[in-house]
Amino acid sequence: MSSELMAAALRRSRYRMEVIGCTADKAGIRSILSKKAASVALIGALKDGPRAAFDVTRELRASNPDTSIIMLLDSMARSAVVNAFRAGAVGILCRDEPFHVLCKCIQSVHQGQVWAGSEVLRFALEALAQTPTISKFRRNPSKAPKTLLTKREKDIVDSVTDGLTNRDISRRLNLSEHTVRNYLFRIFNKLGTSNRLELALYALHPRRVTRSDTTLVSEAS
Repeated sequence: MSSELMAAALRRSRYRMEVIGCTADKAGIRSILSKKAASVALIGALKDGPRAAFDVTRELRASNPDTSIIMLLDSMARSAVVNAFRAGAVGILCRDEPFHVLCKCIQSVHQGQVWAGSEVLRFALEALAQTPTISKFRRNPSKAPKTLLTKREKDIVDSVTDGLTNRDISRRLNLSEHTVRNYLFRIFNKLGTSNRLELALYALHPRRVTRSDTTLVSEAS
């Protein structure tokens, strides 16, 4: 019932959102997205169990790379936030946030940005700092994994940190969007990052982090 009420409210909002479906389980999500592509998927608690939302987010990241995922969390505990980012979410919001904040979050993610509050972003950066691969290369920058990248892969990483979408990157580098996606997955494997957010944060930190009451970090979608 709550998902249906939220869908109805989003349809009536001034942001003119098209809601292609709502469901309460993983099977329903797969069924909806198999029939029609979505630019943004909003995923909260599912009746399949406490880990179901994270599992389906990870699954969608692989099967529907053009769909940006926002996770609605019941708790903004550090473990939940980090797990959401690692699963592939590019927007994280507490279920208790006002409806207009949810609408702004969806709009921003649709435009290719990452939505994360300052505390949420701090959790992500702390988790990245504790990642063995990243910590090792920070201690010895001369061996940073970026040196393992080809010139084209470095161009892709630079474009991600500039906030370009896949389409923008394809135009900048004269590549197809499919080729850009393939490059990105290859880069993830080389750098030891698990998603685009980790790649952007690793490349940016500590050079630039934008902070406000609600932090928006540029992200390719």
